[in-house]
Amino acid sequence: MKRIPGMMNQLVAACLLLSSLSAHTHAADAGSGKAQYQNPIIHADYSDPDVIRVGNRYYMTASSFNSAPGLPLLESADMVHWQLTGHALPQQLPLADFARPQHGKGVWAPCLRYHDNRFWIFYPDPDQGIYVMTAEKFSGPWTAPHLLLAGKGIIDPTPLWDDDGKAYLLHAWAKSRAGINNVLSLRRMNNEATQLLDTEGKVVIDGNKLPNYKTLEGPKIYKHQGYYYVFAPAGGVEEGWQSVFRSRNIEGPYEDKIVMAQGKSSTNGPHQGAWVQTPQGTDWFYHFQDKRAYGRIVHLQPMQWKDGWPVIGDDTNYAGTGEPVLSHAMPVPGKFPSVQPASTDEFKSNKLGLQWQWNANWKPAWFSLTARPQHLRLLTQSDASYAERKNLWDVPSLLLQKLPAEQFTVDTKLDVSHLKDGSSAGLVMYGFNYAWLGVRQQDKEKQLLLSTCDKTESKCEEITRASLPLNSSIVYLRMVVQAGGKTRFYYSTDNRHFTVIGDIFTATMGRWVGAQMGLFSVRSGAPSAVGDDYVDVDYFRVTINN
Repeated sequence: MKRIPGMMNQLVAACLLLSSLSAHTHAADAGSGKAQYQNPIIHADYSDPDVIRVGNRYYMTASSFNSAPGLPLLESADMVHWQLTGHALPQQLPLADFARPQHGKGVWAPCLRYHDNRFWIFYPDPDQGIYVMTAEKFSGPWTAPHLLLAGKGIIDPTPLWDDDGKAYLLHAWAKSRAGINNVLSLRRMNNEATQLLDTEGKVVIDGNKLPNYKTLEGPKIYKHQGYYYVFAPAGGVEEGWQSVFRSRNIEGPYEDKIVMAQGKSSTNGPHQGAWVQTPQGTDWFYHFQDKRAYGRIVHLQPMQWKDGWPVIGDDTNYAGTGEPVLSHAMPVPGKFPSVQPASTDEFKSNKLGLQWQWNANWKPAWFSLTARPQHLRLLTQSDASYAERKNLWDVPSLLLQKLPAEQFTVDTKLDVSHLKDGSSAGLVMYGFNYAWLGVRQQDKEKQLLLSTCDKTESKCEEITRASLPLNSSIVYLRMVVQAGGKTRFYYSTDNRHFTVIGDIFTATMGRWVGAQMGLFSVRSGAPSAVGDDYVDVDYFRVTINN
């Protein structure tokens, strides 16, 4: 192992960098007193966003894949500034399956609706089928998930309660499970969405019959001025476009039109989201942009109607196909708080901040916020996969959150005095490849380590990139992330003089998700006595460099 001597020569550069760090979150407004916003409105991995308006409030949910709790619940008063207010799904089903990380599985693109004085979420698990949940209030409580349609590869559901009292479910297919994709199927269901009323679905839109179409998926169905409109992305996550299909009959035939594409803009793969109309009658479209390590970040586009077709973004050549805009006039008049989903946590509450998710279904015994007031106590988990594979990829007890901006700094303070031999705890940047800076207790001595895993999936084995003896039970860790996910780690024992450790690590995406950052405490050996092996975390502070 390479020893890093105590050096101060990086201090000046670090201080200069930190002096430019200001706002707590990515800024969604354009500033300068202008009534404008800038895209992305949320620079975080709220993948496949679906948004609705109820009264004067706006509500969003998104994919959450294998993380728990799942199905994030976000609210906004102005369509631009969003707060994370909860999760609809405390634990993933089936419970036993998701006791271990199921990377890329779990909650795929959900659909959020308000009908019959209730909020509804239809969400797909590609290995189980379509689940339905309801709540009288968006904040919950939400009903337990009901499996409406069981089957492999049935994804991206969208319901419609029609004017004649009939109810429908439209969905896409995942080829990895079903053997087919690029088609959208329609089913009849009862009004309570508790059962289907037909024996099999009907393909109503077939992308295989359209020129250059591939991976037609993610539909959202609406009825507007006598037409059934299906908004659906195609072409793939990073290179695709947004199409709209329309018909006078819900079973078709449907006309098709590409209504938004990247064009000459810098926003790749602009698609998959939601059409929302304000009380003033203006139209808007939410979508994501795949940004690799940062995940699928959220954009908002103006939408107009032309000859019975929506046009999303800026129609520069007046052909009916818009391009994404980077800034625009605010969609809702008035002054609103400049809020964003939280990322910092001082651990002063008896509940974890809503930004935190576990790598699998979680257990209360993994942590405490009361054992030591105003601290998070992570109780070290003995994990067989960590012992066998020598990496964190399949450790369920990783406490993680989304990356909040393109450039930011994380600071945390750890008390490692209660780590036992064989235990490691620290700060992690987690994806297919990952890096962590932390402390390993071995032979009754503490080592500060920077470790990485540099292969994809679960085949990597941790490599210690730098190490040095740690003669303190209190350690301050810092992670500075710059454009492109380039990450540099620092440490200190006095919170004043920080020293860089190791080389730059470039964050990478996970399975259908962006990189995540967070905390862990794990051991490869047999469990120690209950409650006597742990790390206390004073804070997890995130500062954005705009």
